[in-house]
Amino acid sequence: MKFIALARSVCAHHPSLREITGPLQVRCFQHDFVPRDPKTKPIKYKYPLYYDPYGPRAPPSEKIIELAERIAALPPEERSQIGSALGYKLKHPKLQPISTEGMDLGSQGGEAAAAKVEEKKEKTAFDVKLEKFDAAAKIKVIKEVRAFTNLGLKEAKDLVEKVPCVLKQGVTKDEANGIIEKIKAAGGVAVME
Repeated sequence: MKFIALARSVCAHHPSLREITGPLQVRCFQHDFVPRDPKTKPIKYKYPLYYDPYGPRAPPSEKIIELAERIAALPPEERSQIGSALGYKLKHPKLQPISTEGMDLGSQGGEAAAAKVEEKKEKTAFDVKLEKFDAAAKIKVIKEVRAFTNLGLKEAKDLVEKVPCVLKQGVTKDEANGIIEKIKAAGGVAVME
């Protein structure tokens, strides 16, 4: 439909074809374009043995070579101090450690070492777990559970009935021992984890 309308408008004005298509035709060749000879082979470039992003550099000066030789002659203890001394002298900012909190870094040797160190630390928070109780002493055990937890009668009864269960979490060692003694006196068996 659009084509027919275009043809009618062209015929109505009777302009020449060159006037219609003139601005639409553009040659994309450069003015000095020379077509490639089909018989020529592609150019082979010599690539360096290793990639140097800075390109070719001038060789170091005699002063730098002498300095490098003096550094190489130093004992290893003094060589290890060069980096920090240069950083101080040139006033470079100290590098801050990067936090990896919340990142999944996969299994690494550092984590295993950190876990071993944590295991060596003394545990400060304990959980008290009710293992079992005497059926005749069920009511006494429920009363003791209500005493050190702020549970109602129904909640304490439900908790005691689903043994083994954790009665209290994150308590100190002394507090955990006190709870275990009270449960033992009431007729139950509790352990500290």
